[in-house]
Amino acid sequence: MAYKELQLDNQVCFRLYTAARLITQAYTPMLTELGITYPQYLVLMVLWERDNQPVNNIAHRLLLETNTITPLLQRMEKLGLVTRKKGEQDKRQQIVSLTEKGRAMEEQAYGLIPEGMREKLAVCPLAEEDYASLSLQLDKLIESLKNK
Repeated sequence: MAYKELQLDNQVCFRLYTAARLITQAYTPMLTELGITYPQYLVLMVLWERDNQPVNNIAHRLLLETNTITPLLQRMEKLGLVTRKKGEQDKRQQIVSLTEKGRAMEEQAYGLIPEGMREKLAVCPLAEEDYASLSLQLDKLIESLKNK
């Protein structure tokens, strides 16, 4: 190979991509039990933190475009997890709110996902402080890349 910088083993991006894919895969059985996808879970977490948010706030929080979030919200509405309505001050805004089913899913997720992920990650040799450090490092990377 002419360029060592192009070797797969020298790519941070490949490690990030693979780790993200495998983590998402680890969530899948638990999310399937709840009847939702990983992106839907992310939206629910945003709404569990603060309900009744405009679509663009949710998109911003998840670092996604509103045209990516909209079809996701439409599917979640069909599942009975959220409702969308026009904003009272700005009719162009859509406000997303949890339904009773969406609120109840928080407790279901709490009883299923944190412990399930702890079990799946128990085989990993990282200590709890390593995860905290990794999160900080990834936050720095994300912050620097999103401003480009």
